[in-house]
Amino acid sequence: MKHTLLSLCMVFLITLTGCKHRPISNSGYDSNPLFRGELNELAILGIDANDSISESDIQLAIQKQGQIKLSRRDKIVLIQSGARFPDDAFLEEIEALYQVIPLSGIPNNRTESPFGNRSNEVDTDPPLDKALRLTAARAGASTVIVYWGILESSRKGFATKSVSWVPIVGSFIPDEDQEMRIRLKAAVIDVATGYWEMLIPEVYEDKQFSTGLSRHQRDQQQVEFLKEKGYRRLIADL
Repeated sequence: MKHTLLSLCMVFLITLTGCKHRPISNSGYDSNPLFRGELNELAILGIDANDSISESDIQLAIQKQGQIKLSRRDKIVLIQSGARFPDDAFLEEIEALYQVIPLSGIPNNRTESPFGNRSNEVDTDPPLDKALRLTAARAGASTVIVYWGILESSRKGFATKSVSWVPIVGSFIPDEDQEMRIRLKAAVIDVATGYWEMLIPEVYEDKQFSTGLSRHQRDQQQVEFLKEKGYRRLIADL
């Protein structure tokens, strides 16, 4: 009787939960050891905490506020933070609207840490925002778009997970659900003036059930589904 009660408790009371965060540029089921981190968004926007800034500088920036104009078939530079090349799902959508020049978004490890912060080494490179604008200007592009994204997931194990030790059979029983959402943001920078705007599209969520054998496949299907929805929304906002 004691063992029966213990088994029932294991089956009906044990619930496993877990949370996971991963960037869209490292969205595999397992972390990619070659992933070198994200671009520092402050550096992309020309913000340096070490700069000497006066009140007059702030007032002048307020007076010179401009507007970014992005028209169909404009030539743009597109960068996905942390990736050598923007995701195909994003490129396919945006290339229908603009002339796209994709550039690498892999940070320079000499000046960037894996977490997007500058290292303690001496930075002899030009400011990243000006380097990007100059590169875009030489290509005849009017706008630079840099985008970041994160996938947040929460897993909950069912009671069946506690009996998944049963040979073969347990691997086919749905024993876990995963809720996932995607958060995106994009910096849209005018090459001529340096004015910028930050776009943050709607957050999308999805829920999937999986078994031991289908965990990896289900996870990546969910990732691709949310990326496509998020990218489509971001481009619509552009």
